Amino acid sequence: MKAIFIAYNQAYNQEIVELLEGLGQRGYTVWQEIGGRGSVDGEPHLGSHAWPTQNHALLSVVEDSLVAPIMAHLRDTDKANAKLGLRAYVLPVEDVL
Repeated sequence: MKAIFIAYNQAYNQEIVELLEGLGQRGYTVWQEIGGRGSVDGEPHLGSHAWPTQNHALLSVVEDSLVAPIMAHLRDTDKANAKLGLRAYVLPVEDVL
């Protein structure tokens, strides 16, 4: 199993949830209204008057077979709208309760 951590512009929230649900992935945790700034380019998302956009983040523990289709979709989404901001990280899961 793998954990996928996704940090993204709030505009992507519904699309990312629908992606997971469309692949049969039921479980996830979402953090809303979080700030951040990308490490490469793009504008900060801080929820302030100067930088009003905010991010959300999602963590989902998935079967190994779901990693490739999820990451492929996220890459395509990021390429189509690179300025919005989307990052995803795949991490090993050692144990689950």
